[in-house]
Amino acid sequence: MSLERLVAEIEARGKEELAREESRAGSEKAGHLAERERRIGQLRHDLAQSASADAARERAQRVAAAKLQARKLLYEAREKRMVESLGATRQLLEEFTESDEYKELLKRMLAAAQSQLGKDLKVSGRSEDAAVLKSVAGRAYVATPVEVLGGLVAETSDGARRLNLTFDELLRLREDKVRDLLGR
Repeated sequence: MSLERLVAEIEARGKEELAREESRAGSEKAGHLAERERRIGQLRHDLAQSASADAARERAQRVAAAKLQARKLLYEAREKRMVESLGATRQLLEEFTESDEYKELLKRMLAAAQSQLGKDLKVSGRSEDAAVLKSVAGRAYVATPVEVLGGLVAETSDGARRLNLTFDELLRLREDKVRDLLGR
């Protein structure tokens, strides 16, 4: 073997090894680039999912807040209408106390009180109703005025039992029913 041939063979082997190393480096570079692109793609995907989840959460919170605000406004509107309606009802009751029917109602209230509590009663009511109550209840009438819309308060002479038949108390006792009726 000659020296030239040996040099040529070493050069050929070197070129082959260089080609293999370049090929390996190229494939490693391609692998690294592919891995980098995969990671970038994964990060973009994760960020998009995170942004989408954050947006959905924000949207859900805003919708929930809007629904709560709407319920609050609806409740406030109903309550305002209820207060106005109750005020109108009180006004109608005040107007009713000026009618002849009211005097008959006081008589029926006294009869109901006597049937529940007995004949021996003390009866009181509005100062405006003093004359009517005195004529209806007689000596059972007590001239202690009660600040109410109308009606009467009856109690046994010993004070053990009491029946409040004032418009105020009757409205209070039936407030839920009145609110339901007025709320429709």
